[in-house]
Order: sequence, then structure tokens, then C-alpha cells
Amino acid sequence: MTQDSISSSQTPRHVAIIMDGNGRWAQNRGLPRAVGHRKGVTALKNAVKFCKRRGIPILTVYAFSTENWQRPATEVRFLMELMKRTFSTELEELHREGARIRRIGDTKGLSDDILHMWNEAEARTADNASLLLNIAFNYGGRRDIVLACRQLAQLAAAGTLQAEDIDEDVIQNWTMTRHCPDPDLLIRTAGDMRVSNFLLWQIAYTELYVTDVLWPDFDDDTFAQALADYAKRQRRFGRLNDTDSE
Repeated sequence: MTQDSISSSQTPRHVAIIMDGNGRWAQNRGLPRAVGHRKGVTALKNAVKFCKRRGIPILTVYAFSTENWQRPATEVRFLMELMKRTFSTELEELHREGARIRRIGDTKGLSDDILHMWNEAEARTADNASLLLNIAFNYGGRRDIVLACRQLAQLAAAGTLQAEDIDEDVIQNWTMTRHCPDPDLLIRTAGDMRVSNFLLWQIAYTELYVTDVLWPDFDDDTFAQALADYAKRQRRFGRLNDTDSE
């Protein structure tokens, strides 16, 4: 199946990406890991443009996890500075592409200047409608669920929510991605076969695609291969299709 033969009904509405392999890409070339992270920013910009061309309205990327704080302090500081520089130099281009930026993640541990930049980026792009770009920064799937449960517990303690009224829809409405549908397709680069605490609640029936391509080398062809593979899937959501045997 070629990309041109994929119909709009076979195109995912929401793609999530675990952008892995920046460090390995740099190390394979004898370069500092920082070079790989900078190259990864370019790959992200290209992915945004690809989604816009292919009519994919929602892209969610895993930029910095709650576990990434355990990396060496020098690398964490670089990633924070890279994020600030990226917004300073790339925000206007993303804005011109019509991308609406939303941060998902915990605010705990983030400095006031970083939070201010996030707020500015969200405000600057709030009216854009070509693409919703969720950037998971200081995000963890377990933390997402914990914070949702904490909010529900507070409502229950206040008497505004009854325990028997808590169902999947109620929990979903308190997750960090309540503003968009669950991902149809999750892509992981660099070959590791795990989800790394990313969108644990949301990917219950998401189609998974793993490629050995390192994130800085993730290009239009690699993205198109993932979409072609997705288009061949039969999504059952636990049910039988009409062609399945009873």
C-alpha cells in the first residue's frame, strides 16, 4: 500500500510519538549528546509539517518525562535551556504553520521562567487550528492518573461527587489530555519495545508502531511507512469484526 492510496478514513486523527534516540544518534557520530537533542528539534518541526500536509489534526510528542530528572544534571540543564531556546527561535515558525501548542505534564519542578514561556507559547498559538501539538514535558503516565484520582478524591470528600458515579469517562475528563481524543497510533523510534510511562491511560487501544530509526533521522518516508502500516490494521477495540468467525 502506497501513501497515496491511503484514504482519509485510514489516516489517524491523533498520532503520539516517543521521540527516542537523540543521544545514540550523536554518540554513533562521536558527537556530544547535546548535538543529537538539537537535531531532534529539527525532526520535530518536520513531523509537524508532515502532519499538516497529511491531514493529521493532533500530534502528541514525549519531550521530557518525569523520570528524565534522574539523568545527569548537566544534561537536564541543557534540555531545559534547549526548550527555552527552541521557543525563542522556533515558536513563530510553528505559529505560521498553524500549530496550536498545549503542554501536558506536571508543573512541579519547573522554574517560573520556563512556565512563563510555556504560557506565552500557548497564548500565542491559542487561535491556531491547523494542528494541535501536545508537548508532554515533565510528563508521566502514572503521574497523570495519580493527579486525576487526587482531584476526584477531593470532589468526593467535598460531597460534590459520589463514588458510584466515577467511571471511565469521569476519569478521562480529569486527565491531562481531556481536551482531545485518545491516540490512534503511537510511534516509538530507536527500537525499544516499551511505552516508557507515556499516556498509560490513553493508549489502551492505540495501535503501536516501533521503528529502529533514531529520532533525528525520522523523516517523511519513515512517518509515511508508519501510516501505511497503520492503514493495514483492523481496529477491533475488543470486539469482533463482521468478517471474523464467531
